[in-house]
Amino acid sequence: MTTFPEVPAFTGFNTPSRVEANVHDLNVIGTIPPEMNGTFYRVQPEHQFPPMLGNDIAFNGDGMISMFRFKDGKVDYTQRWAKTDKWKLENEAGRALFGAYRNPLTDDEVVKGKIRGTANTNAFVHGGRLYALKEDSPALVMDPITLETQGYTDFDGKMTGETFSAHPKTDSVTGNLCSFGYASKGLLTRDMTYYEISPEGKLLFDVWFEVPYYAMMHDFAITRDYALFSVMPMTSNWQRLEAGKPHFGFDTSLPSYLAVVPRKPGTTAADIRWYKGDTCFAGHVMNAWQEGTKLFLDLPVAKNNMMPFFPDINDAPFDPAAGSTFLTRWTVDLSQNEETYRSERLSDMIGEFPRLDDRMNGKKYRYGWMVVIDPSQPVEIKGGSAGGWVMNTLGMVDLETGTEQKWWCGPVSSIQEPCFVPRAPDSAEGDGWIVMICNRLETHSSDLLIFEATDIGKGPIATINVPVRLRFGLHGNWANAADLRPLEQAA
Repeated sequence: MTTFPEVPAFTGFNTPSRVEANVHDLNVIGTIPPEMNGTFYRVQPEHQFPPMLGNDIAFNGDGMISMFRFKDGKVDYTQRWAKTDKWKLENEAGRALFGAYRNPLTDDEVVKGKIRGTANTNAFVHGGRLYALKEDSPALVMDPITLETQGYTDFDGKMTGETFSAHPKTDSVTGNLCSFGYASKGLLTRDMTYYEISPEGKLLFDVWFEVPYYAMMHDFAITRDYALFSVMPMTSNWQRLEAGKPHFGFDTSLPSYLAVVPRKPGTTAADIRWYKGDTCFAGHVMNAWQEGTKLFLDLPVAKNNMMPFFPDINDAPFDPAAGSTFLTRWTVDLSQNEETYRSERLSDMIGEFPRLDDRMNGKKYRYGWMVVIDPSQPVEIKGGSAGGWVMNTLGMVDLETGTEQKWWCGPVSSIQEPCFVPRAPDSAEGDGWIVMICNRLETHSSDLLIFEATDIGKGPIATINVPVRLRFGLHGNWANAADLRPLEQAA
C-alpha cells in the first residue's frame, strides 16, 4: 500500500500527483499571440514513491517534465517522468530505494554505487536534444517531441567528470552550449569542470580546476571570453552525512569568491583569476558581460543563507531578513591587480529565479525578470505553500532607465520562474512575452500565464488552465518550433 507521510512536504498543495498526461487544446482565457510557435518546457520534483526515510525535501523528488506546445493560438500539454536510472530501479522494485538528499550512506544496499540523479531541476533544448538536468549527475537525454527518455550521456565518452550543471547557457554568437560540473571527481570533492559543446552536440573541450572549498555551485555566467563562477559557503562534509544531517549547511565563517575562467581550449588552473568577497548567498545569476578589461556579473545576493531547509552549519537560527536576495552587480577589472570584487545593489525588490532574454547571454543587456517576494502584499496561505517561500510577485527591471515593474498574483496564489519568449528570432531585446506558472493554492490548481514582456504591470494577456496541479517547479526554457525535431534526427 502506498501512503505518503502526513507532513507539509506531501500534503495540501504539495500532495503528490504523479500524473503523466497528454491533453490537446487547453482552455484559454484571453488571447494567445498567434506568433507564439514553439514549446515551453519546465520540470518539477515529484516523488514516485513515499520517501524511504519517512520524510523528505522537495529537491529530492523525481523529475517530471511538463511540455506546453504553442501553435496557431492554441496550446497542447504533455507531461512525462524523466526516467533516470534511479526512477527505473525504484519503479521495478515498487518502492523507494534511495534515501536522503545527496546522502548515499542512507540508500538501500541494492542500489549502492548507482547514479542517484533525479533530473528534476531544469529542462533545456540544444542540438535537437532535450536535456533533463540535476547538478549531481550527468545530463539525461530525452526526445523533445515525445518526452521519451533515452538515458544519460557522456558525450561520446569525452565528458570525464561525473556531473553536469542544471544551468547551461547557450552562447548566442557561437551556438555552443556552455556548462560545468562540480564535485566532478565524486561527492564532496572540490573538483570543477567547465565544458563547451558544439551546436551539433559534440564536446569540444573541458577545463579542470578546484574551488577553495566544497560548495553548492548551482549556476554560473558567461561573457564573450570568460566563464564566471560565484562560490558561496553552502558547504558539506562526510561528518554531516554520517550524522544524518541535511547535506548542505551554510558556513558564515567562510568568504565568497568569484572565479574568472578563460573560455578556450588548453586553459589550466593557473590561468584562472580569483576574487574574494564577504560571506554571502548567491545561488542564481542573471547575466554577465565584458567591456574592455572590465567584467560585470549581475546576480541576486543575500547577506546570509536564504534556504532554511539547508540550515546554518553551526545551527544558528534562520534569519529571513539577512536571507533576502537583491539583484546585485559584481565588477572586476582584469587589468588591475585586484584581489576582491566590487559589489553594488541594483534593485530593492527581494527577487530570485532571475531570467533575461536568453539571446543576450554574455552581452550587455537591458531587461531582466525575477520572482519577487513582496512583503507589502497580503498573504493567505490556503492549502499550503507551493515552495516554502511566499513568491507572490513577478518583477521586471529596466537597467537602462532604472525603472521597475511588478505584478502581484493575489493573496492565495504563488508563482514560479518566468521565461522569456522572443516575438521572432531577430526581434529587439525584450520584444516578446513572459510565460510563467501560477499556482492557485486554495483551489489546488495551476495556470500558465502569458504577459507582454516589457509591460508586465498590466497583468497577463492570456491565462491557460492546466488540467494537472503543478507542484513547486524549478526551471524551464522555451524552444522555437524551428529548433525542435525528433531525437533520431538530432545532429
